Amino acid sequence: MEESNNYGHQHPLLLILNQDQLIHNQSGVTHCSRCGEEVSAPCFCCAEHCGFNLHKACAEAPLELNHPFHLGHPLLLMQNPPYSSHLRCVCDFCDKTCKKFIYHCSCKLDFHIKCALFTFNIAENNLKELDHFALQHPLISTENGDEELGDVSKCFGCWEPLAKYTHFSPDCRFNLHEKCAKLPFKLNHKCHHKHPLTLQFNSERLSCKICQVTRRRGFVYGCSPCKFVVHIECVSESLGLVIEDKRHEHPFTLLLRGSSFICDACGIEGSYASYICCTCNIMVHKKCTSLPRIIKSKWHDHRLFHKYFLRIEDFRVLDCIMCNYEVSTDYGSYYCSECGVIFHVKCAMRNRNSYEIVENEDEESADVSSITKVLEWNDAGEATVIEHITHIHHLTLSDRVGEYDNKCCDGCLLPISDSFYYCTQCDFFLHKVCVELPKVKQVWHHPCQASLVLTSNEVFWCVACGYLSKAFAYKCEECKKRTCLRCIIALTPGAHTCVGHKHPIFLYTEKSGGCVACGKNNIEGLLCCKDCDFSVDHRCFSLPITSQHKSDEHLLSLTYYDDNSYSESHFCDVCEERRDPNLWFYHCATCNTSAHVNCVLGKNPFLKPGNIIEVLKDIHEHPATVVKKIYYYPNCSKCGKPCFDLALECTGCNFIVHVMCPR
Repeated sequence: MEESNNYGHQHPLLLILNQDQLIHNQSGVTHCSRCGEEVSAPCFCCAEHCGFNLHKACAEAPLELNHPFHLGHPLLLMQNPPYSSHLRCVCDFCDKTCKKFIYHCSCKLDFHIKCALFTFNIAENNLKELDHFALQHPLISTENGDEELGDVSKCFGCWEPLAKYTHFSPDCRFNLHEKCAKLPFKLNHKCHHKHPLTLQFNSERLSCKICQVTRRRGFVYGCSPCKFVVHIECVSESLGLVIEDKRHEHPFTLLLRGSSFICDACGIEGSYASYICCTCNIMVHKKCTSLPRIIKSKWHDHRLFHKYFLRIEDFRVLDCIMCNYEVSTDYGSYYCSECGVIFHVKCAMRNRNSYEIVENEDEESADVSSITKVLEWNDAGEATVIEHITHIHHLTLSDRVGEYDNKCCDGCLLPISDSFYYCTQCDFFLHKVCVELPKVKQVWHHPCQASLVLTSNEVFWCVACGYLSKAFAYKCEECKKRTCLRCIIALTPGAHTCVGHKHPIFLYTEKSGGCVACGKNNIEGLLCCKDCDFSVDHRCFSLPITSQHKSDEHLLSLTYYDDNSYSESHFCDVCEERRDPNLWFYHCATCNTSAHVNCVLGKNPFLKPGNIIEVLKDIHEHPATVVKKIYYYPNCSKCGKPCFDLALECTGCNFIVHVMCPR
């Protein structure tokens, strides 16, 4: 043990060479004040025992590091990240957050001090300096479900999995295949004849020329003048010239050429390396040699099949159901054989959590049949009389919308429109589109992997629009959350008809902008028109086209623009506040009544008067009925305030409460 300089610390430091001389804190663990990792000898410790400790390597780290894997600029040692406080600084080697003492480059490369030194020793072939990180632990399985082991079960060089049973250091979190620790610094390779390739960090975030994948972490071989990058596993001399995969009936052969090509499997441009099947006369990316033949996607209810070439006449519409851009049948795509829906390969495979690979082609698909039994058909092939599992009586098809314009569908609680089914014995209606919904549905916007199942007669909060409702819903059996039919329909990809707009509109999940109906901006995910500047969010798209309000004896119609030139008329007749004439509102042409959408609908527009709802037993022992009080306002039995709008009433007990009070 000897005294040393203080490396910027206020007290002298002692060099500890023996682990037994190390003084730990109360928890029995001592951490390095620079890299934050647990300290082991040799290290420096404060002579005054103030808790300041340094790995010897961290203490002696240079202020400027000319790293062989990044020759363009030096890495500068900084005590704090050089970014604004709201930006997270992430290490480009281990992908963990950098909080202090980092090596930073002007080209936005950042490394923990330990990661910069670790990779420097690899680059300089100072493998003896890696003894501190030596993989000397006993054999440990990395497939035992332990999340912590999962984090360290990949090689930091190529970011590929380590062996199922491997030596690694869970304490230091540095793990390398032996072959990656001994990679040559420079090599010549047939994939790039112009210049040698050097081992480096992918500082420009370039995609690999062979597999087309962009990987920020790990090492690459690159040629900086040519902006050429390949992953170390792709450039390996063991790269297979022939690939056989059961997903394609013939083997693929590697063709290394500098020219670009269009991949026949996905339709995206590739370069330098392609794989060809001479039997099928196709040329594909490396990653496309193993495209799954069949997938189950959260974007569609049926299974999707990958095909290389499709006949254009087999499709009524060739727009991808996800991005709404045309799919070329000259290249591969995913399609549904049951309903003619088509997907770009890049769209269908974009999010690994949005699809499952079907390995067994004979596997039964999910039950997507409609929950109806047809009793009678008409000459046009329409089901005119049906049984529906949510109702005890037969339902009859009708298109006499005008006779029931004051009724709403019991499935979505929107006013009756278009074709619908009704019960001749009781007050029950269903839109034809609601009747034809499947039992089980795949939903892209729900995070759980489980499918959603159709339910009814339950009071629920919709996770998509936030409204309280007692209508049909799709329920996740995993998290028990429900999505109402209005949101299910509005968020279904494909063309939609919007009343008040002459063109079809399409769902763009990644588009952000303003809604013409409510005027809100920066909304993520919009229904937009391809032909003009029209966009609406899914909540406004699902608004009832007609509604009743106690301020007017007639039905109020949803109106999309107020062309009255007199500003004095731009007021809401319910709240008497000013109204924006460019936003949607409800209007009665007979009485010239106009009102804000929210003023007409109220807080609970999707609870239907007459619905029976169970209330908490400690509030009332009987079920209550949803009622709308228009002419008198009784006081709530719980909070004592008047019930102006919807309420829950038990007529036998003279009990009435606001809808929200018992919840």
